[in-house]
Amino acid sequence: MRFAFAVEERGAGRGCAMDSAVEELMPRLLPVEDCDISEDFDPTVPPRTPQEYLKRVQIEAAKCPDVVVAQIDPKKLKKKQTVNISLSGCLPAPEGYSPTLKWQQQQVAHFSAIRQSVNKHRDHWRSQYLDSNVAMPKSDDEEGWKKFCLGEKLYLNTGVEVSRDENQGIDYIQVGFPPLLSIVSRMNQATVTSVLEYLINWFAEKEFTSELGRWLYALLACLEKPLLPEAHSLIRQLARRCSEVRVLEENKSEERVSALNLIICLVGRYFDQHDLADEPA
Repeated sequence: MRFAFAVEERGAGRGCAMDSAVEELMPRLLPVEDCDISEDFDPTVPPRTPQEYLKRVQIEAAKCPDVVVAQIDPKKLKKKQTVNISLSGCLPAPEGYSPTLKWQQQQVAHFSAIRQSVNKHRDHWRSQYLDSNVAMPKSDDEEGWKKFCLGEKLYLNTGVEVSRDENQGIDYIQVGFPPLLSIVSRMNQATVTSVLEYLINWFAEKEFTSELGRWLYALLACLEKPLLPEAHSLIRQLARRCSEVRVLEENKSEERVSALNLIICLVGRYFDQHDLADEPA
């Protein structure tokens, strides 16, 4: 309503009739009459007197349209702009699956040291040249990042045998690129958060793999604190998903159990989501 009143009043500066009721509801704070200035007044040059300044303001206000419509490109709007933060915790670890408090403290200390090293040497690694076959997708290319991190073999669920010929090297297009420092150091926080979201979306419907685990760890290591609301919601979602997958593991000695415990530990104890942390064994 106040915007409508302001528009009507501004139109009055151009000689339009102003409704008296509007003037009573939205009176001018600083009423200014037409300024008495010299005939040689030039509005294109800087004002020399207060009267010339006020006259110039009146002229500029008269040129403003009554209604302004913003031209918004829908493609630039994110698909999910609403952040929903669930307060539900992780599923309790099956008996014998929960790590000890000492183990969790050791992992947090090691993770903290890695984060400090990454931050310290970020500029150095960012300046390193990437191999010609490393083409990092754009930040908003969800499918491209899934293929880049996980590999086309896993992403497309194909049974293609990956070349291990020493002369040809590893086909990273098929098996996915590892989160090298020269790669992750080039990712700003918006990209880190986006890729983390893409991989968590993938994990919501797929199994946990080593390719997924190494990228999740690297992205968490690059995630800046304090967390933005979107990142806060994502890591909580990640920890809960890890707890769901862990419950389905039949053998507590599986490497995947340790990897799942590690992610839950980092989210709960390093990123201060204490309600999600495992109770010490």
